[in-house]
Amino acid sequence: MDVQALGLLVDIIEAGNLSKAAAMLGMSRANVSQRINRFERELGAQLLRRTTRQLEPTELGMKLYAHGRAVRHEVKAAAEAVSSLGKGLQGMIRLSVPSGYGQLRMSGWLAEFMERHPEITLHVIFDNDIEELVKGSVDFAVRVMAEPPAHLVARELGPVRYVACATASFIARHGMPTSLEELKQLPLITSQQTGERLSMAGVQAGGPGSLRTRPRLISANFHFLCDAIAQGLGVGLVPDYMVQVPMARGEMQAVPLKDGDLDFLATQKFLLYVPSRYQTQAVRTLIDFLVAKERG
Repeated sequence: MDVQALGLLVDIIEAGNLSKAAAMLGMSRANVSQRINRFERELGAQLLRRTTRQLEPTELGMKLYAHGRAVRHEVKAAAEAVSSLGKGLQGMIRLSVPSGYGQLRMSGWLAEFMERHPEITLHVIFDNDIEELVKGSVDFAVRVMAEPPAHLVARELGPVRYVACATASFIARHGMPTSLEELKQLPLITSQQTGERLSMAGVQAGGPGSLRTRPRLISANFHFLCDAIAQGLGVGLVPDYMVQVPMARGEMQAVPLKDGDLDFLATQKFLLYVPSRYQTQAVRTLIDFLVAKERG
């Protein structure tokens, strides 16, 4: 079997179409098409179904894709083993982490990892999107979301719990809420999605929950929101890791809601990567390190 043609099949399937594969490989689309057509003739079977809008692998195409990807990974692993012979972990690792969680929880872990492996360079992007991962700009990403994308490998890092909090001065002016309905009536500082979910609390369960809240400040930047909470501008409804330090210092107080009242806001932290992309030993080591740190 033509191993180079097998590698071309992998490139085409991962790119999604012939044009993207050609651009990635620095070849013309016609050349890529000719080579994959010749491979199909040699095998006597169709590997790709082509339409005007998309390209789909046949059953045999998917089987050969899996074998081709495995061969590619083994070759890269062998090359890495030779280049790193007698050396420690080294190389560049690119990762993307959420701005709030990444800065407040992960920065110390990443510094510890770098101390353990001085030959590794980390390129850390603080973002909340997954486009860098899909495009191949990063090796893996950490994201906070309800459900991970089906096309990515997801390792669970644990839940994200929300807390309602405010300064003592704000509570002195407005009173301490003790229920979700009372919380909804106060000036709220949170993200748009969280505010919308709070508005619907009780309604989906058939309760009498109000459809109106009183948002004072809405933003996707949790650092900005925490600054506003600290200035006494409203009740914050944010992930607990964002306010652990100011609450421990007594700069903010937790609103004494019933246990479980904010469970409907809980999400999950996931470490995500593309299953078809080769991971170096350095990348695998960092992934395992971060998972172990988060799980404690």
